[in-house]
Amino acid sequence: MELKVRTGYQGTGPGAITPDGCAVELYSRLPVGPEPDIIAAAVPAGASILELGSGVGRMTHPLLARGFTVTAVDESAEMLERVRGARTVLSPIEDLDLGETFDVVLLASFLVHSGDVEVRRGLLRTCLRHLADGGLVLIQREGEDYHTDLPRERVHPTGFTSRMVSSVPVGDGVNSVHAEYEFPDAIWTQTFRARPMTREEFEEALAEVGLRVDRYLTEDRIWVKAVPMSS
Repeated sequence: MELKVRTGYQGTGPGAITPDGCAVELYSRLPVGPEPDIIAAAVPAGASILELGSGVGRMTHPLLARGFTVTAVDESAEMLERVRGARTVLSPIEDLDLGETFDVVLLASFLVHSGDVEVRRGLLRTCLRHLADGGLVLIQREGEDYHTDLPRERVHPTGFTSRMVSSVPVGDGVNSVHAEYEFPDAIWTQTFRARPMTREEFEEALAEVGLRVDRYLTEDRIWVKAVPMSS
């Protein structure tokens, strides 16, 4: 598979770096957060899940442990090599067409905020294309202060520090975001493009491809359950 060039995306640090600036070894070290519990509470037991942008399986593995069937999709072969127990598919998300449908399609990691509007549309159309009748899409949005409460730093209990250093407008409503991750033995950085969206703009982006918000799953409205507009 030919990797797509991602203008404005880059990363530094030990090991393989993906086209969107993610360091494979870094993501293998990051702890699992509350996401699997949020997902599990929102979907039917034993559901089939299409996970778009699975990375190294940080959410894949906990979902498998909860009894879900997961198909993990990523454009990085190095990321997918770390996934265990799930079917894996190597592909850019926006190009994916498996010819099958799933109970749940998962689009996490703030991917819906892609700086490229056409990529965003492609991501959401992929969600809809793979959704079974009565199925649902789970989307992770940026927090409302994601681009404004900067710089911010968090020292994690496991012994590393993450920093969101800056978010600088680069035109057409897109920001260049810079993040750092400092471990005792290594430092990684990532620079990527993101398009901030208000709640209204997010809902308009969903409607553009035929989706609507069913409900916001968390008080901060970061996690969203979406369904086809015809539902």
